[in-house]
Amino acid sequence: MPLDAIAPQHLTATLHYTKRGPEKPVYYNVDPPAGVPRWNGIDDPQEVRIEDARGRESEFTLDRNGFALIKAPTAVADFYDPDEVSRVYYPEVERLLREKLGASRVFVFDHNVRNATRPGLAPPSRQVHNDHTVNSAPRRVRDHLGADAEELLKHRFGIVNLWRPVRGPVLDSPLALCDARSFTDSELIASDLVYAHVRGETSRVEYSPAHRWYYFSGMQTDEALLIRIHDSARDGRARLSFHTSFDNPLAAGAPPRESIEVRSLVFFPPA
Repeated sequence: MPLDAIAPQHLTATLHYTKRGPEKPVYYNVDPPAGVPRWNGIDDPQEVRIEDARGRESEFTLDRNGFALIKAPTAVADFYDPDEVSRVYYPEVERLLREKLGASRVFVFDHNVRNATRPGLAPPSRQVHNDHTVNSAPRRVRDHLGADAEELLKHRFGIVNLWRPVRGPVLDSPLALCDARSFTDSELIASDLVYAHVRGETSRVEYSPAHRWYYFSGMQTDEALLIRIHDSARDGRARLSFHTSFDNPLAAGAPPRESIEVRSLVFFPPA
């Protein structure tokens, strides 16, 4: 039976927001200095309704909602092989984003494979977040594209996350995405993310009952989510969508989720 013929599986689950506090939230991806906590944010778990968008895939677009589900077959045989990911998957992602978004230039700058059962790999993130902020997004362009950066930043650019199951169907820890029409920038909380040699900035999110959440049940390996992390355009289109994984109450005992996310800078022709 095709997935779009299966009845949608709407549900209620706990999502972990962040309360706004007196300090800027900081998370250390490395050992923090002595006496400093790894994370100083204030967790704010909330029970929310998450609608299954199966059967409604065509309703969701990057410009309208900040995310979209697409069919995207891949030639990659082993997503756990970083050389194959760089050699085969990065060019696939670049071609796909040029085709789907009308981008004139695409630059893949990193990827992350998640599997809670494999040593050295990250588990699915349980924090409601967006991968960048309005300040850190242009910084990415300057970090990676050097002499070309200032000219590129004069025109529309963005950051897109392409998220795909490594093994399907995804039952455990699916990805929930917030409809861009249901939130405002005032609910974003700029937060530092500290690595060994760099300090980045991401967004955590303050809870609002107006947020509308969606997921696509049973995602397969030939499907991918386009998630808008940033867009410099200020013409009414969605500029981002925040997201998180969640504990799926309909999938008790399911195998741990395996997925890959690839983040890319995308540039558009001058208007």
